Amino acid sequence: MKKALLVILLALPLLSAVAWQLFFADTVNYYIAAVSVLILSMLPFFASFEGERITARELTLTATLIALAVISRAAFYLIPQVKPIAAVVIVSAVCLGAERGYIIGAFSAFVSNFIFGQGIHTPFQMVALGLVGFIAGLIFQKLKANKYTLAAVGYLLACVLYGLIVDISTILVMYGSHITLAGVISVYVAAVPFNFVFGMSTAVFLFLFGEPFIRKIQRVDAKYGLTVGRP
Repeated sequence: MKKALLVILLALPLLSAVAWQLFFADTVNYYIAAVSVLILSMLPFFASFEGERITARELTLTATLIALAVISRAAFYLIPQVKPIAAVVIVSAVCLGAERGYIIGAFSAFVSNFIFGQGIHTPFQMVALGLVGFIAGLIFQKLKANKYTLAAVGYLLACVLYGLIVDISTILVMYGSHITLAGVISVYVAAVPFNFVFGMSTAVFLFLFGEPFIRKIQRVDAKYGLTVGRP
């Protein structure tokens, strides 16, 4: 089930851009594509969330982690691309599982953009950061989380996956219904330094603080009997 969801979610941004180019050019505002990406990607996770028995303590922990992710991004407001938000999302996914990781990532991006500014980029950031959490949750079901694995996975997810998805919003804004291969390549090449810095900062935060953060969440689990670390 999760593998199928992953394939669908990874394909959504690309399908949205293609659909815009083929069917909506000159007739529909590009916000339609962005909203479609957001709604279609969130529905499976909300359905899964509603199908489970969730305690008030679990909801509180989820909301607290979202708040921490938002605060971590806001605290580094003045330093471009150096943000711990992806690191917080990844650690949350390690402890709470892939689906909670997606919810925490998506809502962290949405809420923090009330500080950084909402726009066409917001749905793509939500999907991208949600997928960072989702894939991290899947990876660390099989891989032991230590400072080295956390840093390596964090760098790849923040630099490559997050950048590939979020930059689609830039492509839509710059080229609209006139997307070309050259234009797409130019956007991705220009974004390389920014994605590199975001990936490296995520890796550094995970290397320094990832394991202690995980132990903190595990102590909360032991104290209150929460169901953390679920698949």
